[in-house]
Amino acid sequence: MTPHKKIITVFGATGSQGGALARAILADEAADFTVRAVTRTPDSETAKELEQRGAEVVRADLDDPSSLGPAFAGAYGAYLVTNFWEHMSAEREKAQAAALAQAAGHAGIQHAIWSTLEDTRECIPLDDPRMPTLQGNYNVPHFDAKAEADHYFADAAVPTTFLRSTFYWENLLGMFSPTRDPDGALLLTIPMGTSRLSGIAVDDIGKTALAILRRGTDLIGATVSIAGEHLRVADMAVAITEATGIPMKYLPMSPDAFRMLDFPGAEEAGNMFQYYADCEDHFTSARDLEAVRDLNPELQSFAAWLATHRDQLSAAWT
Repeated sequence: MTPHKKIITVFGATGSQGGALARAILADEAADFTVRAVTRTPDSETAKELEQRGAEVVRADLDDPSSLGPAFAGAYGAYLVTNFWEHMSAEREKAQAAALAQAAGHAGIQHAIWSTLEDTRECIPLDDPRMPTLQGNYNVPHFDAKAEADHYFADAAVPTTFLRSTFYWENLLGMFSPTRDPDGALLLTIPMGTSRLSGIAVDDIGKTALAILRRGTDLIGATVSIAGEHLRVADMAVAITEATGIPMKYLPMSPDAFRMLDFPGAEEAGNMFQYYADCEDHFTSARDLEAVRDLNPELQSFAAWLATHRDQLSAAWT
């Protein structure tokens, strides 16, 4: 490891959020931090790339609590994230969060960032007929389980900043990529109606997390909710067309219709978008863009993200 620099243990370092923080730290030669990249697959190409850039790569598994202690040993701080979409179990996600909290507390981590989300049941009670209850006790399991796990970190006396992110614009290249109508036209079918969707570039999650760590103890105990822009999906379709030259339309779909789509997690995603739409004011008002930009002056708008990814988008959609 680099001498005289504080170790930040980054879980999910080969994934989206953790990878973004690892890249942000490694790109900042003046940073007071160095990266310990945690992954289950240290032999992967992504892990090797991080190692070549100066990260220490270690193996640990969130489902194996005994593997977590060495990942925290000697570290100043940690970025803690779980991946619901890998297994789609709220109870498993909470067990992983509990294991992280216990290991971080035992190691004496001085500043942890826990990647969490809102409890959707505060806006839409479980007995509300608008959406089905999933996994017995949740509206949106990957939101609600993370929110339920927040107290684990206080219980374990871990000095924690609670970072609430939102929809990744990179999802437009993956899970929520455009579909095609019978004539071949590209369609965005995200079921938001005319409500605004809060979105963010994955890289900005990492840069904002780094800014939180740089603030030292200022944001310990705080909840920091982030986004890059709040946009109607119809306006996103127009922006995509202007940026790429690829005609894109918004085809409004009801949450019920979206929940019936044939892909794993369709019900979960349908409930998520319905929460975004029905609780729009609550969700967007928690994400003050100017406050986020104060932390991360490089915060990208959707148009800026499109410009950066124009070639990638064109290759994926043509």
